[in-house]
Amino acid sequence: MDDETAQRTPEQGRIRDLYDLVTGDENARVCRDISDDACREQPTNFFIHLVALLANKAGDLIASPKLVLPWLLGAIGAPVWMTGLLVPIRESLALLPQLAVAGWMRSKPRRKWFWVAGAAIQGASVVAMIAAALALDAGAAGLAILALLALFSLGRGVCSVSYKDVQGKTIAKTRRGTLSGYAASAAGGVAMLLGLTLWLTPAANAKLTPILVLLALAGTAWLFAAVIFSSLREYAGATEGGGNALKTAWQSLDIIRSKPGFARFIAVRGLLIATALAAPYYAELARSSGGDAIGNLAVLLALSGLASLIAAPIWGRFSDRSSRQVLMLTGVLAAVLNLLVAASAVFGLGATFGVWPFAVGYFLLAGVHAGVRLGRKTYLTDLGTAEDRAQLTAVANTTIGVILLAGGGMIALIGSFGAAVAVAALTVPALAAAALAVGLPETE
Repeated sequence: MDDETAQRTPEQGRIRDLYDLVTGDENARVCRDISDDACREQPTNFFIHLVALLANKAGDLIASPKLVLPWLLGAIGAPVWMTGLLVPIRESLALLPQLAVAGWMRSKPRRKWFWVAGAAIQGASVVAMIAAALALDAGAAGLAILALLALFSLGRGVCSVSYKDVQGKTIAKTRRGTLSGYAASAAGGVAMLLGLTLWLTPAANAKLTPILVLLALAGTAWLFAAVIFSSLREYAGATEGGGNALKTAWQSLDIIRSKPGFARFIAVRGLLIATALAAPYYAELARSSGGDAIGNLAVLLALSGLASLIAAPIWGRFSDRSSRQVLMLTGVLAAVLNLLVAASAVFGLGATFGVWPFAVGYFLLAGVHAGVRLGRKTYLTDLGTAEDRAQLTAVANTTIGVILLAGGGMIALIGSFGAAVAVAALTVPALAAAALAVGLPETE
């Protein structure tokens, strides 16, 4: 028995045994790039990360701007143009401010409190949407929901830029993708059960109430995640590079040129936004296929949860072996799927089979998008070091925010000719991402 084993309390021993079972460590010290102190705390921190990520990802699925928020705006009678702003607001405002936030965060030796604050902001914003939907008329409620979504997105951006840094300090390589995969899978199971419950629950005239219940559950999940993550055992880290946020932000841009493989990664990730931009058009094809609106929403929510449940652990393990290959494969799969779904719309399969051709397409797209998310997160985390990981994350996310605004506007213009046209057009960036990913350096 080694000294470390002898010093464990019974509770620590049980946590370590469960950790070994979940990760397959078999008591090996898999701590290639974290400190000895962090390595000792890794089993406990693994489960804190897991529970907080589960709640965070469940909230993402339950209050999705690609599914639930469009249905909310439709149920309250908000103008249709507001629906088109949901994904751009949600995605771009979560990305654009991160470069400035990273400079401020870098000056703090412990960064978990940034994630805690961001999760709390997300939860409070979603809960406030419920009040806006109940208290205001259609136009005012729609504007309030968009404003709250902007606040939500800023909180999400803080979480994003801080999480990779905190995870990089507390969870070692070869375990990060597995951790994210388990959390995404469990969150998918929660979303699937909620979707099935919504589908099976009679809601004859309750067009709004089921959506508000989903938002309440999502808000609670984010607030719970904030409480859990506050207990993370994070040791103080380096603070070099912190200082004036805007000055640091401009200086950080030089890392695009100096970090090997980083510029190509940004290009690949930027092209893979095709999977995010396609989802609302898949949903639009599903909505326009007829049938009960809440019933169609329930089907899509359940299937998106099932996709995450099935796909996330596979992509997580795959990402730990080669996140580069995950990015290549998901680009190809997204391109093929877009062509098939566009063809289904052109040949009128919705008129024959109702929501199901597009619901199945949405299910497969959600599985592919889970791979994109896990692959890009694992690749970026492993590409960085303790000294530059937060900086890499912020630079990548900020540049992707700009790409998203430009690309989202272009696809929205193409989408004015029809959802099927937009889906077909998104085949091109997906294939280009796969081709560029071939030249990425391996990081595992």
